[in-house]
Amino acid sequence: MNNSFLKYGVKPGIVLALSVMSFMASADAKQDLIDARQETQIWTTYALSPYLRAHDLKVSVREGKAVLTGTVDEDVNKDLAKEIALGVNGIKDVDNQIVVQSDYAPKEARGYGEAVDDITITAAVKSRLIWSKYSYLSAKVESNGGRVVLKGTVDSSEAKTAATRLAASTRGVIAVNNQLTIDGKPTATDSAKNAVAETGKNVADAWVTAKVKSNFFYSSNVSGSEIDVSTTAGIVTLKGKVSSGAERALAIELAENVRGVKSVNAKGLVF
Repeated sequence: MNNSFLKYGVKPGIVLALSVMSFMASADAKQDLIDARQETQIWTTYALSPYLRAHDLKVSVREGKAVLTGTVDEDVNKDLAKEIALGVNGIKDVDNQIVVQSDYAPKEARGYGEAVDDITITAAVKSRLIWSKYSYLSAKVESNGGRVVLKGTVDSSEAKTAATRLAASTRGVIAVNNQLTIDGKPTATDSAKNAVAETGKNVADAWVTAKVKSNFFYSSNVSGSEIDVSTTAGIVTLKGKVSSGAERALAIELAENVRGVKSVNAKGLVF
């Protein structure tokens, strides 16, 4: 026993009680943190879901039990909200108090989910332009509600056309306004990039493979998970199954447009 407690006449029982209370307070604080983390995870998933983001849903969690409140317009959305909550690690029970109101009009204001969508689209389009064999170093990308605007300069009409196709085929994009202007005078930086593009040996095969796969992943028209990609000395080989001749042609085009690609062998890409 700590002699300092005895010195001031504090009894051992009181010391034990204080210790227990301190432990309980620490446990409660830890549980509160877990509850808050789970609430945030559920709410964020709702905010990102295209089916739930416009609905005014609230979540509270206590010791593994989630209580859901708010209003949706269909039973399927109420069920979806419950399944999302149950999918969060540590949630064992859901009290789904969400009201289904058939004439409910979801809010139209731009929210967190829409903002994240546009940030994601912008990043995806920018990435695809950077990976391209054309120079887009001066290009700027903006996205609002899935409507993409391209601004800046390119050095050829082919580059401008390719930019439209890349942006339009990006997942989530519903329209493209290509305001790129053609400037045939490349900058020193552009020239350096073009020099690298023309010497495929300077671009690692692994980098090419990764960017071709990423191009497929971001595409709204190509099922990248079904296509195997490999690269040897700048020659890309595509194997797997696609749904149509149009998807096969687009997959080949996307691969050909990646910087460092010398040619594409798509004999193993069938439909």
